[in-house]
Amino acid sequence: MSKLSQKHLLGIKDITREDIELIFETADNFKEVINRPIKKVPSLRDVTIANVFFENSTRTRLSFELAQKRLSADVINFSASNSSVKKGETLLDTVNNILAMKVDMIVMRHASPGAPHYLAKHISANIVNAGDGTHEHPTQALLDAFSIREKLGDLTGKKIAIIGDILHSRVALSNIFALQKLGAKVMVCGPPTLLPKFIAQLGVEVELDVKKALQWCDVANVLRIQLERQQIKYFPSLREYSLYYGISRRLLDSLKKQIIIMHPGPINRGVELTSDAADSPHSIILDQVENGVAVRMAVLYLLAGAKG
Repeated sequence: MSKLSQKHLLGIKDITREDIELIFETADNFKEVINRPIKKVPSLRDVTIANVFFENSTRTRLSFELAQKRLSADVINFSASNSSVKKGETLLDTVNNILAMKVDMIVMRHASPGAPHYLAKHISANIVNAGDGTHEHPTQALLDAFSIREKLGDLTGKKIAIIGDILHSRVALSNIFALQKLGAKVMVCGPPTLLPKFIAQLGVEVELDVKKALQWCDVANVLRIQLERQQIKYFPSLREYSLYYGISRRLLDSLKKQIIIMHPGPINRGVELTSDAADSPHSIILDQVENGVAVRMAVLYLLAGAKG
């Protein structure tokens, strides 16, 4: 079988367009598998994977765990809140202790940008970055791009607007890299205080008016306001943010075309999206959740070097 060009999936910046297309082809096969009555395949039955989460997560951890079980891998879950990290143990010592139990692969989320890259220099196991601080979230970007491809076909020339809290989002950066590698045009939109100062240097368009962004795009990927990462106030109130940047069904219906609405979840309903927009025919949010399992199965399978 074909393999990825990298031993780890640390970020979209590190992989090639060919890697992304291979992941998508593999995910297409796994999506067919998970829609069968018997949803498991024995592809990784000799592989042990540890989900090492130093930061809270529900949907990403569950998606990875389900992907691992669908592949018949042995799975162990590690939570920093119940670990010796609380007693002062270092990241490297924690992971080496897990690897001493003959673990083959680490799926890691960490609050510090670059943490999985640091680990990759010191351990032999494959690493999948499940989110590192405000840096990258590669599997989310892959499932987002996979979901767009499923609806619109080839992404070349497609216009994707990423709307919301760009400054604190790891999803935004990974999405920009993935979409550009696949030939899409990318715009970011949000309040000036939530746009990184040099974001235009990444080759994206910048728009401050949400209606203009929606009129421009084929797909709007709406990001959550990440209040837990904001140390200061970046806008007066959630109500004011919603007034100027919230997307409603009424706003979508006022456009002269149909666009696709996406959201990586969890949604702050009534803030970045109203319920009638999130649950509308425009939305592919639940498709993203389903595709997340297939894409993560593909990533784990390819990294493990599994035989067919």
